[in-house]
Amino acid sequence: MAFLKFNKAELVNLEYSLRREIILANKTGAYCNTSIVTCNTRRYHGLLAVPVDRFGGDQYLLLSSVDESVVLRGKRFNLGIHCYGDIYEPRGHKYIIDFDADPVPTITYKIGSIVFTKSIVLVPDNDQVLIKYELVSAPSEVELQLKPFLAFRRVHDLTGENGAARTGWKDIQNGVAFNMYEGFPDLNLQVSDSKATFHALSYWYKGITYSDEYRRGFDCREDLYVPGSFVLTLTPGQSVVFSAAAVDPVNATSLKRKFTTAVGKIGPITSFHDQLARTADLFIRHRGGKKQITAGFSWSYTGLLRETLVSLAGLTLYAKDDPKEFEEILDNLIEDEKERLYRRTTQVESPLYMAVTLQQYIAYTGREKHAWTKYGDVLKKIIESYAPGRRNEVAMQPNGLLWAQMDGVALSWMNAYIGGRAVTERAGYQVETNAMWYNAICFALDMESKYGKTSFSDEWSQVKSLIENSFKEIFWDPSAGFLADYVDNYGRHMDLRPNQLWAISMDYCPVDDEVVSSVMRVISSELVTRRGIRSLSPRDSRYKGVYEGSQVERDLAFHNGCAFPYLLAQYCYVCFRMMGKNFIKKAEWLTEGFYKDLSKHGVGSFSELYDGDPPHEPHGAISSALATAALLNVNYLIEKYREVEL
Repeated sequence: MAFLKFNKAELVNLEYSLRREIILANKTGAYCNTSIVTCNTRRYHGLLAVPVDRFGGDQYLLLSSVDESVVLRGKRFNLGIHCYGDIYEPRGHKYIIDFDADPVPTITYKIGSIVFTKSIVLVPDNDQVLIKYELVSAPSEVELQLKPFLAFRRVHDLTGENGAARTGWKDIQNGVAFNMYEGFPDLNLQVSDSKATFHALSYWYKGITYSDEYRRGFDCREDLYVPGSFVLTLTPGQSVVFSAAAVDPVNATSLKRKFTTAVGKIGPITSFHDQLARTADLFIRHRGGKKQITAGFSWSYTGLLRETLVSLAGLTLYAKDDPKEFEEILDNLIEDEKERLYRRTTQVESPLYMAVTLQQYIAYTGREKHAWTKYGDVLKKIIESYAPGRRNEVAMQPNGLLWAQMDGVALSWMNAYIGGRAVTERAGYQVETNAMWYNAICFALDMESKYGKTSFSDEWSQVKSLIENSFKEIFWDPSAGFLADYVDNYGRHMDLRPNQLWAISMDYCPVDDEVVSSVMRVISSELVTRRGIRSLSPRDSRYKGVYEGSQVERDLAFHNGCAFPYLLAQYCYVCFRMMGKNFIKKAEWLTEGFYKDLSKHGVGSFSELYDGDPPHEPHGAISSALATAALLNVNYLIEKYREVEL
């Protein structure tokens, strides 16, 4: 029995089904993303999007959709569904009676006495999607028509009918190949049935509307090219596999076997942890001999500094027990991100998170000397890059703390903009940046005392002392009972935000236990929800508890009330440190809600953010590396302390 299912009443209700998406991704960086009724509602939706190396590795959507029609005794039943303005046509969703999410997305249609299934799998190691169609039962043979909708455009853009499009094709085994524009890979469309024929009928379908883009006030209409249809015959119990690939044409007779093999490699889902582990694997991309982390699907980028460092331990160590993969991804990141690590970045805390990532690796593997021997110079170079005169955006001050400022630029992870203006600029002393700064220096000094040289220790021990003398004085407000979010020339800004969590969750904490306890009381009271940690207290006049509306309204809410699952890991770190095994039940309570939401938003995936207000609906990227890694992190802590209890 499938772990995640939907029934007919849910599926035929478009208000319900169009808000639930499937996401398939593979190691090459390809993805398949659409709604559970295969009606595309975002510009990012499609059956096959692939990185195109000739265009810098950006994602490009080649195959938008395939419309299926079943013909029985001359009567046609159209199973596809598209939105044109306020009209859905055809309305194939009315025939859907069942949807299973695992092991692969499978839709069951019932048309009178006809029962017909469609299953989708993304080949693990190729830019190829396979769709298996099976005629489960019917009074006689039926004709199946498959009509591909081609896009050939960047996933962030939309396309339209144009004279530059190359609408011709070339014949390949059991199919045809298309290449609409210069520089693109061929899109090879094939079917496993050698008797299938391709009927050419060139046509642009105009005004296809993406309802999610419309709802958000974005451009939402495009024209898609349909070159014709594949036509074949199925008898009851027979199946056929359709392939769309941005690789060389395959042996079409092997498509059924390839589909079966791909499905067989997918492990069963018997628990929520299984689902977490499977989702975690989606984010590890291995293309061109290089492993990297994709931040989220389907519009987030691959190889980002902050997202990789924060999610790395969760996705490789806690999900897969794979220190080798941890190091491989980290090595690639260091090679690719030298500019941000050592010279400049608009997320000034991100390079300093290198220390946290290495601390997680050491705590998990126990390989302290190995980690410092391999990565110690990297962290020391990062620390030294914050010395005065080295970076334009941030520099150490005489009191040992870091001051970050570039007019009009948000120099932290809270980097939403409206009309070019930062919503939360936070110029000055940022609490999380300085907490990570202190942690990085203390960690480096300890490692150097064991495995390094005294020259680094002599210089930076003095800075450590300066920070210890100034951090609490600058950030701590005893009357409020928590730490300032940032401090500028006008004084402390006592916005109650979760950034202070980093100050109290670091291995090397710049404040005493009394401050930690006070901060935790306030955060627990005002910021903690069952879907993560709010980005701003509801008592603040700027608080926006629901992430909906126009782009401006959503950008105002993004860091002014939305709850972020990834921050839950830091919160639980502190709670376990304070309460030990007594926090296990509360940690389980804080995470179980995410599993209840697996049938929402991204089916089987963990969303980037949630409304700060109940019932905490999911938003943002439907599948987030940060959220997934954080839940794996919390699960790891639960099991770790449960073992202590035993």
